[in-house]
Amino acid sequence: MAHDGQDLTMTDSILLADLLTLTGATVEPVAQVFETARAALRERVSQDGRVSGTLVEANQNATHGLAWLATYSEALRQMQKWAERLQTDGKFGEIEQLIHQIAFGEYLNQIIGGIPMSQGEISRAGDLGLSRDDLDPLSTPQIETLIQKGNSQAARSRLVELMQEQSANVTFGASGLEDELEMIREQFRRFAVDRIEPYAHDWHLKDELIPMEIIEELAEMGVFGLTIPEEHGGLGLSKASMVVVSEELSRGYIGVGSLGTRSEIAAELILCGGTDAQKESWLPRIASGEILPTAVFTEPNTGSDLGALRTRAVKDGDTYRVTGNKTWITHAARTHVMTLLARTDPETTDHCGLSMFLAEKTPGTDAAPFPTEGMTGGEIEVLGYRGMKEYELAFDNFSVKKENLLGGEEGKGFKQLMETFESARIQTAARAIGVAQAALDVSMRYAQDRKQFGKSLINFPRVSGKLAMMAVEIMVARQLTYFSAWEKDHGHRCDLEAGMAKLLGARVAWAAADNGLQIHGGNGFALEYTISRILCDARILNIFEGAAEIQAQVIARRLLA
Repeated sequence: MAHDGQDLTMTDSILLADLLTLTGATVEPVAQVFETARAALRERVSQDGRVSGTLVEANQNATHGLAWLATYSEALRQMQKWAERLQTDGKFGEIEQLIHQIAFGEYLNQIIGGIPMSQGEISRAGDLGLSRDDLDPLSTPQIETLIQKGNSQAARSRLVELMQEQSANVTFGASGLEDELEMIREQFRRFAVDRIEPYAHDWHLKDELIPMEIIEELAEMGVFGLTIPEEHGGLGLSKASMVVVSEELSRGYIGVGSLGTRSEIAAELILCGGTDAQKESWLPRIASGEILPTAVFTEPNTGSDLGALRTRAVKDGDTYRVTGNKTWITHAARTHVMTLLARTDPETTDHCGLSMFLAEKTPGTDAAPFPTEGMTGGEIEVLGYRGMKEYELAFDNFSVKKENLLGGEEGKGFKQLMETFESARIQTAARAIGVAQAALDVSMRYAQDRKQFGKSLINFPRVSGKLAMMAVEIMVARQLTYFSAWEKDHGHRCDLEAGMAKLLGARVAWAAADNGLQIHGGNGFALEYTISRILCDARILNIFEGAAEIQAQVIARRLLA
């Protein structure tokens, strides 16, 4: 491909015929280095032949670095599979080739030089106990070529040149998904463009709830029953379809993309842990959108330590009386049912005494947000993620029917909740991809339209480079998320893969939003520009559904066990 008079056949002499061979040859060496790091770290954190929680915590930077190295290893593996599928299907075009080579060039460089766990925390090979000799598997001609030439300025510039030739509503690069899923994507992209994007920024600035008419339209489209089986009133579609829908709705506005999360969590809880009567009663109404659920788990002083919950539920005849405080409850005011986690065994101080309830409530109004007897609440004002609002709740002898104890058995609440984490984290990863894509969308438009020093911003290499890396990392996170959804759809345990997808996706979303605002310059700091909202929305993704540190800890514990 010619550009500015230079022969850039697969950029800087990386030939298309060689590309998949080059990248394919890196996957196993990276996995080998990861296994060496895992073995070294396991020895460091073990005592008397068993992994010690105390030593894992004492070596937290290293253990979390291992989680990131594992995430990069799996991400490159999935990118290779993506490229091979596209090649087989005749869809591995120039834009996909550039994304692929840049991804490998950049991530291989980071694996050797240091993986960013956050803006100020770099995990380096030495932190994991790796010596220079341990990195020898990465000293191959193929890896050296990709490190030197994969993520070149010429490659990034050419990628953005091709991106400018694409339609404004594409995702920049073939997804690799089946046609049916792409049809679903197209349907929800059209909805987002028509019904969400023109209004989302105004909802944010005015701190308004997403209008009920939007929720009703989503219900008609089947969003709330997407993965609920048909026998229970849902569409019975795959988790992969849920990912695509969440991605495109979040691309319009994360608040809309997150509406389905509450229904997904509630439905999964009932499907996995509910009685037949509970499934028959609740699932059809959740699927139709007749009732809107909210998740009520977190407490003011516990955060991620759910085992330390203090809200108690005391049995009183045919009811339970709930007393305690909850916080960071999304969409609490106008919902009909709360998946409420409370302690039913007062003698316990850990997760063993927790039970899950389907606690009914009356939807509130602006004037009276919490009209149900026994509960009160107040709004928490937040930077972003505003469309459903966040609340603190207080319960004082709040009544829950005995028949609404999930599964009809006390003490199962924590286990029931754990069964939903795979789907919740896959869904959160999908929301992150949507937010990142939104950042890329608005930044591309701004960089094309904004003129400085006689030319468009997009013609400056550091601007186009930022846009290129957004597109590349979005595709990496997307493929890792699709893989975790595929694993879930095929009945495989995928808490590790879902955790990796969420961990990487959240970082990618924040990087895209931050770089997008930088492209906007001073205008990006003005509330009137959409990128200011996207930045605020992106920030929450590293916190909810497991903060990045907790997510890395969970991944590391699985890897070391």
